[in-house]
Amino acid sequence: MPGKLLIVGTPIGNLTDLSPRAIDALKSVDTILCEDTRHTRKLLTHFGIETATESYHEHNEDEKAPRLIERLENGATLALVSDAGLPVVSDPGYRIVRLAREHGIAVEPIPGPFAGVLALVASGLAPLPFTFLGFTPHRQGQRRDFYRRAAELGHTVIIYEAPERVLASLQDARESFGDAEVTVARELTKMHEEIVGGTIDSVIEQLKTRDSIKGEITLVLGAPIVEAAETSREELTAEFQRLRDSGMRRNDAVKTVAEKFGMRKNDVYRLLINTARANLTK
Repeated sequence: MPGKLLIVGTPIGNLTDLSPRAIDALKSVDTILCEDTRHTRKLLTHFGIETATESYHEHNEDEKAPRLIERLENGATLALVSDAGLPVVSDPGYRIVRLAREHGIAVEPIPGPFAGVLALVASGLAPLPFTFLGFTPHRQGQRRDFYRRAAELGHTVIIYEAPERVLASLQDARESFGDAEVTVARELTKMHEEIVGGTIDSVIEQLKTRDSIKGEITLVLGAPIVEAAETSREELTAEFQRLRDSGMRRNDAVKTVAEKFGMRKNDVYRLLINTARANLTK
């Protein structure tokens, strides 16, 4: 019988976030695949877990994954962990999970902390829809393109950033998002956890006063600020009617009009209703 691949979430700071289920799983498997065996060994030692470990990281993933699949096919049970949080998401693991699924090997995810979602639920920003985009590019030109594409999504986005680039990153985001709301979550679940929120400009001013910014950083950006185009009630109504005449559904037409004129969907809908009522009373 083939074995099983366990994807095990580990703490991102507070060791007590390792669940009893995760502890049992790490004790029961044949081998634990780690980004850094020395880092993971500290966690295992804390919980008295003596299972053998083996390195599995971005530099050896392509080479090791096929051999590990052979072990799984021969009945081994392996656990995959990252240095912190959930494997695969912004960490190694995608290739072996993909191969395991292709070979009919069971893949069992065991939950653990995810900094992106923790920052989202503490931000007070609209939670749905949201898009997780991982780390920003290092080079400024690529980072500006990254934020431009992120702003085009039109909803909440979650981003990881290096502490030394936070200010520059927020300034780049400002160009595409306007002075949108942002939350900067630092060192989540750790002793010096900090969550700073406000508009991008206000958060930049707060962070500028610091000598340095340290720790793991997660950014949660709200939907971009769109400058409303100057338009008349008649022009807006005419555009809505044109879209409806072309066969577009009402809700889709309202959304399209809102995006075109830089308005909120609810405001467009309310204006159209009021216009229709006014026409009926004439």
